[in-house]
Amino acid sequence: MFKAKIVLIGPKECGKTALANFLSSTTEYLDGEYRPTQGVRILEFESHLEGSGDRTCEVELWDCSGDFKFESCWPALMKDSSGVAITFNPDVPTHLKEIETWHSVFVSSQGLQDSQCLLIAHHKPGSEAENGRLPLASTLGKLQLIHSNLEEEPEDVRRAFCRYLGTVVNAMSESREREEMSIIS
Repeated sequence: MFKAKIVLIGPKECGKTALANFLSSTTEYLDGEYRPTQGVRILEFESHLEGSGDRTCEVELWDCSGDFKFESCWPALMKDSSGVAITFNPDVPTHLKEIETWHSVFVSSQGLQDSQCLLIAHHKPGSEAENGRLPLASTLGKLQLIHSNLEEEPEDVRRAFCRYLGTVVNAMSESREREEMSIIS
């Protein structure tokens, strides 16, 4: 079984915790009131890897606060991450610019491959945004983008996340093979 640490990041109030709870099948009492994550929540669960037969992955999903007051903690949150899922609300125009910063800090500076990064346009209940193309910066345009709507098509979100996990595990396997080959050579 593989083990992957996925860091779930993005601007404040974009739905990271709701998405993390859904993906990990965590049920918490939610009264609809916004409660910002303080630092990080770590959710552990097993997930089937889509398109890989019966392989599963042990996932550590790090639901990180979108508040920049926790910026000093980011290096610790990023350490040993296998992948990064950048979540944003497509209804909030400033989020499109903010996710460039999140990408720069959590993906580019870590040397992660594009395949290890996932953009999640998370549509909140009552969202008016379309599931079409978004005006993303060129650095973000080549990343996998999924639209998340937990009210209308929740299992599509889960399947897309499982496919993403499969690409992360493949990248981890290839990296491990390269390391082993460099030791042998």
